[in-house]
Amino acid sequence: MLKSFNAKRIQIFTKLIFPSNIGNICSVVKINIGMAWVGVIVGEFLVSKEGLGYLIMYGGQVFKLDLVMMGVLILSICAFIMHVLVEQIEKILLKGRE
Repeated sequence: MLKSFNAKRIQIFTKLIFPSNIGNICSVVKINIGMAWVGVIVGEFLVSKEGLGYLIMYGGQVFKLDLVMMGVLILSICAFIMHVLVEQIEKILLKGRE
């Protein structure tokens, strides 16, 4: 229909395609936040000299469970905060559609 009214491609994208996919985009971002954090930490397991991944690996090597659990707790808190931020952004964007 938009093409029949001579809408440009950018207008079709900004007025139809992007707004109708905001929910899907936010869902994918929320799912991938945890995977991204895991990827970062695994990368730190392999090559770093500092950071959460190093803290978890070092704690495991010297049998200090408190270091391992603190690293996992910090990782969980960071992922939760990012998840909540994405939810708030999603609410703002979806409220603008109403």
